[in-house]
Amino acid sequence: MSANTTLLIVVGVLVACGVYLLLERTVTKMLLGILLFGNAVNLLILTMGGPDGAAPIRGTADIEHSTMADPLAQALVLTAIVITMGVSAFVLALAYRSYILTTSEKVENDPEDVGIAARRPEEPEE
Repeated sequence: MSANTTLLIVVGVLVACGVYLLLERTVTKMLLGILLFGNAVNLLILTMGGPDGAAPIRGTADIEHSTMADPLAQALVLTAIVITMGVSAFVLALAYRSYILTTSEKVENDPEDVGIAARRPEEPEE
């Protein structure tokens, strides 16, 4: 069994764009990165699920087992779609709440975290 190279390249591009957007400082770009990454994973699961086949229901006709489609990949993608929708709704709620509180969607550094990061580690004595 071989995978479609074009679809794998599309998956790679979608993952790269999704990761790039996830590293941005605005919540909207992070949400778009999550959506791109989720769609790339769904496409990867479907690509790795194998080629198209006959219906996975037995008893409709005399079909050999090797020509039947694997329904597991489709079930995993449906589950992933529901999870991505839930995460998207959560991130949208966070973005709305952040905008209401700060009137900005850009995520700023926490001053306490900056202070902790600026501390010099103590050098061990020998």
